[in-house]
Amino acid sequence: MSRIPRYGAKTDCALALWVKLARAFATVSKHSQEDIRSYGLTQPQFGVLESLGHLGTITLGDLSRKQLTSCANITLVVDNLEEQGLVERRPCDEDRRVSYVRLTGKGKRLFRRIFPHHARYMSSLLSTLTQEEQLKLGALLKKLGTSLQPFD
Repeated sequence: MSRIPRYGAKTDCALALWVKLARAFATVSKHSQEDIRSYGLTQPQFGVLESLGHLGTITLGDLSRKQLTSCANITLVVDNLEEQGLVERRPCDEDRRVSYVRLTGKGKRLFRRIFPHHARYMSSLLSTLTQEEQLKLGALLKKLGTSLQPFD
């Protein structure tokens, strides 16, 4: 028995794509978070360490934008990482409202130890797709995401 479109073929196709995208993201994210928890970190903490490990010292505002979260949430995450001795803040000399964040020596060592393991884990998770398929999907998702940015 064939399915009868409820909203028209174009809309049904878009809705089916959205469901597949959401389910795939939820599944991959669940596995990623389980791996990250094995290092004693939360997803937001790992995201901050990963950003700082690759980008170096950046402002809290830039970190917030990179992590797609509010400044208040990033401040809390950075507070917790600072308590663990993994990051440190430095005020901006020119603008009191701006603070820079960077990894401490301990944070750098942790990043160098855990990130390669997580990267290999993610690679194995996504190995169902060939490298060519991963590149193609990445380009399509970037196209979709950047087309929607004016609505943020």
